Amino acid sequence: MASGTASRSEDEESLAGQKRSSSQVSGTIPKRRSSSRFIKRKKFDDELVESSLAKSSSRAKGPSGVEPGRCSGSEPSSSEKKKVSKSVSAPVTPSPVPNPSLPKRMKKSKQPLQVTKDLGRWKPADDLLLINAVLQTNDLTSVHLGVKFSCRFTLREIQERWYALLYDPVISKLACQAMRHLHPEAITAIQSKVLYSKAEEQLLSKVGSTSQPTLDTFQDLLQKHPEAFSPSRTAKALQLYWQLMKQYYLLDDQTVQPLPKGDQVLNFSDAEDMIDDSKLKDARDEVLEHELTVADRRQKREIRQLEQELHKWQCLISPLPRPGMSSPDFDNQTLAVLRGRMVRYLMRSREITLGRATKDNQIDVDLALEGPAWKISRKQGVIKLKNNGDFFIANEGRRPIYVDGRPVLGASKWKLNNNSVVEIASLRFVFLINQDLIALIKAEAAKIPQQ
Repeated sequence: MASGTASRSEDEESLAGQKRSSSQVSGTIPKRRSSSRFIKRKKFDDELVESSLAKSSSRAKGPSGVEPGRCSGSEPSSSEKKKVSKSVSAPVTPSPVPNPSLPKRMKKSKQPLQVTKDLGRWKPADDLLLINAVLQTNDLTSVHLGVKFSCRFTLREIQERWYALLYDPVISKLACQAMRHLHPEAITAIQSKVLYSKAEEQLLSKVGSTSQPTLDTFQDLLQKHPEAFSPSRTAKALQLYWQLMKQYYLLDDQTVQPLPKGDQVLNFSDAEDMIDDSKLKDARDEVLEHELTVADRRQKREIRQLEQELHKWQCLISPLPRPGMSSPDFDNQTLAVLRGRMVRYLMRSREITLGRATKDNQIDVDLALEGPAWKISRKQGVIKLKNNGDFFIANEGRRPIYVDGRPVLGASKWKLNNNSVVEIASLRFVFLINQDLIALIKAEAAKIPQQ
């Protein structure tokens, strides 16, 4: 019996030890609360100790969660039981799992802010030109009047830009970065456009206007006064500027004559009156006179030909009146009118030809004046007035002519009434008849047989 009770007590102790070890392995250790903010802070001393203990415990345990050196069937000793009880009483807090998205966000927050402020109309070349011009002249007004920037700036804009380059760290930093990227040749070209200072003009004005200075003269001037001239000046540039000063009488030995005051001012009309016409040389040019005579004869001949061809004019063209303006379509000589959208054709003879005018073919009514006429034949049709006062249109072209919607084919004719619509290759016209004049013609035609 005693042996049986002893074996039971040992079995109970082994079961209790297994339960404790299983509870330790199952992870009944409470979790530590962690903040959800993306702020990286330093760990305290107790957190560092806890994380080191957790790392050591995870290394000591095997992949199955059982400590090495202990078999599954062996019973724990009393010393091991004490260690297990101590470890359970003092729970180990696991270190918080690092979020993979946190380092990226922290890196983004640590990066310096990139300023993307728009520089406006000011370009790096303009900034460099402004800086060099101000350093040379010390006058913003002279810079505004004499410097040619990429676009037109007002004096106020130039002042604001200069103060921004001096006192605004963001704009000055961006401008300096942009100017560093300029090509050396562009920088040299910009520096050559800098205005001349007063000291430079005074040195150049001392060169006599009557002398003929060479490039060596201006090169010696640059070597003698290096502190007065800009480093970008060359002998050729000084020579050109000296010639410009000489042209405007700005040299020391040049004087400008003052204008006379009062009535002594001589204007152009007074000078013209003082000229003696007899003293002027009258050089005759026989060749020019002969050409003028020939041109005069040619013009008179053309005028005579036009006068002789007046009776041959069978149709006159006049533009349509503007909207709101009414003008009579007929006069005493107009028999009928072919009225379009753009122009109107006045029929003043008993027969007129319609078509498209070319160099070799002259017709009375050129339909190209109304619109596109490349589909119209050179001689499309003929409008004729009969003795009885009736108008007929005959088609002599390839395309049909539509009169009030009725096609008139080639080699056929059709009667035209008042207000008839004539369509030729998508060009529409209204045919208007002068009823009064036609009535007179009919009356005269009726009298002739009676006589």
